[in-house]
Amino acid sequence: MQANPTSAEHTGASVGQLFAYPFRIFFLSMTVLTVIGVPLWVLEVSGVLNLPLAMPALFWHQHEMLFGFLSAAIAGFLLTAVCVWTQTERTHGLPLMLLWGVWLAGRVLLAFGGSLPDLLVQGINLAFMPLVMIDAGWRVWHARQKRQVMIVVVLGLLWLMQIGFVTRLDMSFSYGALIMAMALISIIGGRITPAFTAGWLRQRGEDASAVKMIPALDMAALFSMILLMASLVTGWQTLTAIIAVVAAALMLVRLYNWKGWLARSEPLLWILHLSILWVPVALILLAGSLVAGWPSNAWSHAAGTGAVGCLILGVIARVSLGHTGRPLVLPKGMVLAFVAIQLAALIRVLTAFEVIPWHPGIGSSTLLWVVAYGLFLIRYTGVLASPRADGRAG
Repeated sequence: MQANPTSAEHTGASVGQLFAYPFRIFFLSMTVLTVIGVPLWVLEVSGVLNLPLAMPALFWHQHEMLFGFLSAAIAGFLLTAVCVWTQTERTHGLPLMLLWGVWLAGRVLLAFGGSLPDLLVQGINLAFMPLVMIDAGWRVWHARQKRQVMIVVVLGLLWLMQIGFVTRLDMSFSYGALIMAMALISIIGGRITPAFTAGWLRQRGEDASAVKMIPALDMAALFSMILLMASLVTGWQTLTAIIAVVAAALMLVRLYNWKGWLARSEPLLWILHLSILWVPVALILLAGSLVAGWPSNAWSHAAGTGAVGCLILGVIARVSLGHTGRPLVLPKGMVLAFVAIQLAALIRVLTAFEVIPWHPGIGSSTLLWVVAYGLFLIRYTGVLASPRADGRAG
C-alpha cells in the first residue's frame, strides 16, 4: 500500500527533532551521502571532477559505501533497536549530536583532506564504529541479552576490516567487510524478515505457521559467513569458494523457510525477501570469481548494491514509519524506489559481466540508485524531521 504524506509530516519539522532518536539523523544523513557521493564518484573516475580526496578514487568510493553509508545505517538502526530490545533510554540530544559529528567529520576529511596527515584522516574515520559498539554494547551487557552479543562481535570484525582497509588500502579488506555486511544481514534480516512476514500473515487471517525460523540453521549461516571472511582475507581461494557455496545454500534454505512469495502483495515485505536473495547470489558469484575467473566486481556489487543497498532501503522505509508512530503504509512513489534499487543492482552485475557496456551500465545503475534513494529523501525527510505522529517522545 502507498499513501500521500500526512499533514503531520509537514508541521513541526525541525533540525532539533533529527537528534531525538538515532535513526532520524543517521537515515537522513546516509541518504544525502549516497545521493551525492555515488554520482561524484562516477564523475571523478570519468575525469570530469578532480576532488582533493584523501585516498585514490576507487578506494574512496568503496570506503564511503562500506564505512560511511553502511556504518550510518548500522548506527541508525542498531542504536534505535537496542534501546527497544534492552528497554534503556535512547541516545539523543548532545551525545547523539557528537556521535553524528564524528561520522560527518570522517566524510568531510576523506573527500577534501588529500593534503592532511594520514593519521588524522584515518583516526577520525576509525573512531566512529567503536563508539557505536560501546553505546550498543553496554546496553546489551547490562540487560544480559546474550542473543545480541553476536551483533557486536560482527561489528567488531567489520571494524577490523576497516582498519586493514584504511591503513593498507588493500581490497581484500573491503571484500572482507562486504562479507561482514552480509553477516549482519544474516542476523538482523534473519530476525525481522520472517517475523514481519508471519505477523502480516497473521493479521490477514492466514497461516503464519508456514513461516519457519530454525535457530540452528541461523547460527550455521552466521558462522559460515565468519569463516568465509577469514578464508577470503587470508587468500585460501579454493577453500573460500567451497565455504561460499555452503553459505549460499544455507541462506537459500532459510529464505525458503520464510515463504516470501506469500507476502508478494506487500512492498514492505517483498523488498526484504528480494534483498536478502542477493546474498546467496553474491556468494555464488564470489565462488565463481575464485574458481572460474568470473569478474570480482560482479559479486561485490551483488553484495553491495543488491544485498546491502536494497535491504537498507527496505528497512529504513519501514523503521522510519514505525518509530515515528505512523501506519506502515508506504508514501507515494516508494514502490518505484524499491523497483529502481533492484534494477540498479541487476544492471550493475550485468555490467560487470560486460553484458551491458561500461558507460551505459554505470550511468543507468547510478541513475536508478539515485532515483531510489532520492525518492526516500523526498518522501521521508519530513517524517524524520517531525515529531512522532502519536505524540510520544523520540
